[in-house]
Amino acid sequence: MSALRKKFGDDYQVVNTSSSGSGFNQPPPEKKRKRQRFVDKNGRCNVQHGNLGGETSRYLSDLFTTLVDLKWRWNLFIFILTYTVAWLFMASMWWCIAYIRGDLNRAHNDKYTPCVANVYNFPSAFLFFIETEATIGYGYRYITDKCPEGIILFLFQSILGSIVDAFLIGCMFIKMSQPKKRAETLMFSEHAAISMRDGKLTLMFRVGNLRNSHMVSAQIRCKLLKSRQTPEGEFLPLDQLELDVGFSTGADQLFLVSPLTICHVIDTKSPFYDLSQRSMQTEQFEIVVILEGIVETTGE
Repeated sequence: MSALRKKFGDDYQVVNTSSSGSGFNQPPPEKKRKRQRFVDKNGRCNVQHGNLGGETSRYLSDLFTTLVDLKWRWNLFIFILTYTVAWLFMASMWWCIAYIRGDLNRAHNDKYTPCVANVYNFPSAFLFFIETEATIGYGYRYITDKCPEGIILFLFQSILGSIVDAFLIGCMFIKMSQPKKRAETLMFSEHAAISMRDGKLTLMFRVGNLRNSHMVSAQIRCKLLKSRQTPEGEFLPLDQLELDVGFSTGADQLFLVSPLTICHVIDTKSPFYDLSQRSMQTEQFEIVVILEGIVETTGE
């Protein structure tokens, strides 16, 4: 019996061409429509929020976390911009004091005591601020005791500089110490497998740590994401089910000194229990694996 392969789109069907009969030798496989992932394999979420109302004000109310979550290029831009604006503003304040007091016109008068010695234009006022803020203290430019407004401005400058330093440097430190890059050295199986283990049908995948430093208190969790419709007719686009990977036995607590195989037994409590091999190929669901732990070297 000869057979002819015909192509229909992306599906192939085997057609009987003998004179003794006609028809398909096997039913055509159902084409599985690919759904957009909620979470990519690199851990990035594909969910975008919209039509919330007041979204911008909510982000600004938690400004520190918003800055930490920004990309590095925006963090560096805000870091440079904030310091530049603060420096120019404070230098302008010192220049205004010198201008109002008339120090700029009598800068080279040895018998006159200015507010800040050797400040006679905006560049010199800017240099005085930088020398004071950075605690360089060359000694060429300094505040005299004949200028109470300069003393008050100096105190304000010290407080403002401490606040800006604490906010921006703290933000950069938190961002640099985030363990996102540590996840690059945690390897997961590219594919999961279903096979028999200890006489039970089991879903299995592997996880391993490439670094010599350990993950302290490592714990693994698995979420099954799928959409479903309730008996009342309500459509749930994101229904989350927990997959048991050893909660009762403590197998979810990992000691990652070598690659480990994570197992989920497909029993009567498993959401995969009623699925056959064929229906699982057409079922739309997503398994998200969450590995939590403390980085040994940084404590993050």
